[in-house]
Amino acid sequence: MKELTKLTDSLIPSERMPLLFVGHGSPANAIEDNVFNRKWAEIGKQMPRPQAILCISAHWLTSGTFVTAMEKPRTIHDFSGFSDELFRQQYSVPGSPEMAEFVQQMQPKDLIRPNFDWGLDHGTWSVLKPMFPMADIPVFQLSIDYSKPPEFHFELARQLAKLREKGVMVIGSGNIVHNLRLLQFNEQIPEWASDFDTKIANWIETNDAQSVVNFQKMGSLAKMAHPSYDHFLPLIYALGFKSKDEFPEFFNTGFQLGSISMRSVIWK
Repeated sequence: MKELTKLTDSLIPSERMPLLFVGHGSPANAIEDNVFNRKWAEIGKQMPRPQAILCISAHWLTSGTFVTAMEKPRTIHDFSGFSDELFRQQYSVPGSPEMAEFVQQMQPKDLIRPNFDWGLDHGTWSVLKPMFPMADIPVFQLSIDYSKPPEFHFELARQLAKLREKGVMVIGSGNIVHNLRLLQFNEQIPEWASDFDTKIANWIETNDAQSVVNFQKMGSLAKMAHPSYDHFLPLIYALGFKSKDEFPEFFNTGFQLGSISMRSVIWK
């Protein structure tokens, strides 16, 4: 307990930091000049400066829960078929071993374990590079144990929510609709995609987190929106980190290629 107190005391007291869920879509959004990228840059200029950023990305799925604990996380290019320019991108931010230790001590040590191999995948750096281009804010990631049910992730986030009062900005990075099998290259949005996106947005707006956590009860509609639900779990984490007195502001409410919802949310 003394070690945890020492870590907590080393952080500069802050007001509760903003919380975001970001629909990250294509990795190319990191470098393309488009409405999504420009909005990320705008938000970065408007936000108070955090002491660290915790990102929960759809692209770090593990057995067990891990937190990156290295001093210099590498930039991971976990995609294929994109331009050489995108593969050349680096986001050389410092890590935060201290915050990683803090997170571990907020939970039993066998639940959240340190990781020194991963780094920052594109669910993290493709958003943060336009948002915080100076790359001078420490960033660390929390993995997603894909063997656990949605309720587990919601409860874990609730137990870590006080991080936001320690100068940590939390970002969940995924997509509310994510079906790469049914991409629409004519950019038309199928009715099922629009219906799922609207239903989830309504639940977020009415603070009905439990319905979002139980999204699989929508049956075939949920399966259409998420053949696998890795991109939905970061939203569940964000809702777990949210305080009861916060209300959502939506941004980037469009779609990419018809079946990828870019709808994003900020709570502050």
